[in-house]
Amino acid sequence: MTVLTAGIDTHPQARAQENAGHHVEEGSETRLLIPLHDADSPELSIVVPALNEQLTISEFVRWCQEGLTEAGICGEIMIVDSSTDMTAMRALEVGARVLRTPKRGLGRAYKEAIPHVRGSYVLMGDADCTYDFRHVKPFVDRFREGYEFVMGSRWKGSIEPGSMPRLHRYLGTPVTTWILNRLYSSRFSDIHCGMRGITRDGLVAMDLESDSWEYASEMVIKSVQMGLRTTEVPVRFLKDRDGRLSHHKRAGWLSPWRAAWTNLRVMFVYGSDFFMLKSGLLAFVIGLLITLPLSAGPLTIGHITFSLYWMLFGMTFTIIGLQAFLLGCIAQVLLDYQGRATDRWLKTFSYTRSAVLAAIVALAGFGCTVPLIVYYLSHHESLSLQASVQDGLGITGLMLMMIGFSLFTFTLVLHGAVIATQRVARWGRVNA
Repeated sequence: MTVLTAGIDTHPQARAQENAGHHVEEGSETRLLIPLHDADSPELSIVVPALNEQLTISEFVRWCQEGLTEAGICGEIMIVDSSTDMTAMRALEVGARVLRTPKRGLGRAYKEAIPHVRGSYVLMGDADCTYDFRHVKPFVDRFREGYEFVMGSRWKGSIEPGSMPRLHRYLGTPVTTWILNRLYSSRFSDIHCGMRGITRDGLVAMDLESDSWEYASEMVIKSVQMGLRTTEVPVRFLKDRDGRLSHHKRAGWLSPWRAAWTNLRVMFVYGSDFFMLKSGLLAFVIGLLITLPLSAGPLTIGHITFSLYWMLFGMTFTIIGLQAFLLGCIAQVLLDYQGRATDRWLKTFSYTRSAVLAAIVALAGFGCTVPLIVYYLSHHESLSLQASVQDGLGITGLMLMMIGFSLFTFTLVLHGAVIATQRVARWGRVNA
């Protein structure tokens, strides 16, 4: 990494802080450019990625400066720049720090910026003057009230005519926001709003994985999983300046659809337990209710006779449901930021109790198959085509053996996952 200044030397202490913890990728160089009049000990860091925004960047930085003055807070403005035009120099000229990074991507830009953030609070957004950074006071006020994650909301604020394509305004954002709220029991009104704030500690703890557009959903999801104190504030959304094309338009008509798909992928991956826990438990119970009553033989209710085929259907439901439920438990442990899910499942599936229960269920299942084995051997290795008690018990026995095996292997994986996640957490604290 190279630290450059625009006309003055940085203080040694500040220079050390700027270099601390920065990772330089092989074959690349990240440069931090510092303006002539740099903020000392900022409380708020406005961190904004930019890609070829020379048309708007100077005005945007002035907006930020105006917003900081109105909010009465000492702040720094950091532009994370991967441009090929004059964006970096124009931002530097009007007083912003510029972190020059060779690789592009919104999520990657924020990850690259973290080691250089000096403020206790971080405000994010776009450098194209579509979000009005002259009004950052609501975010500052919420931070000072103790909130850790402050989302902007265009739906609670205002959307200038022509600023948002109809596809985004009436389909994309409302639908994906609704999906996320259903998956995570949250109440956000605008998950794709680019103007949002978070404490620096919260941003570091999130350990963002996404390199591109999907960082937006990842942040919202992790704020819920981490139990951050969250609120929303209204923001103004403005249309693009004349002569400027949005990044989606630059990338082509498929770009919004790709962004939507990648955001949905993040929602589903981080919320995989939503699809497995309750639905898996329901399928497991339904399967048992079908299978167990038929263990003693066919059952007729009205004009319908429930026999082996129904048992096989019930057994399939039972095993699929059990596997989904157990995988949902593992998913919760792997994505557990607060430790509540881990504690709950460790208490429910303690190693000794679960191992003993798995053995009992498996042995009971084997016992149920014994009559079928005896019948098979005593009838010259052939089975009757007519469903009988031993047939029903045999299917139930096979199901119980699968349940026992699944429970035992799940117990091993659960306790292994807990050890692995605790090791990762300890490693993160040591290297923080």
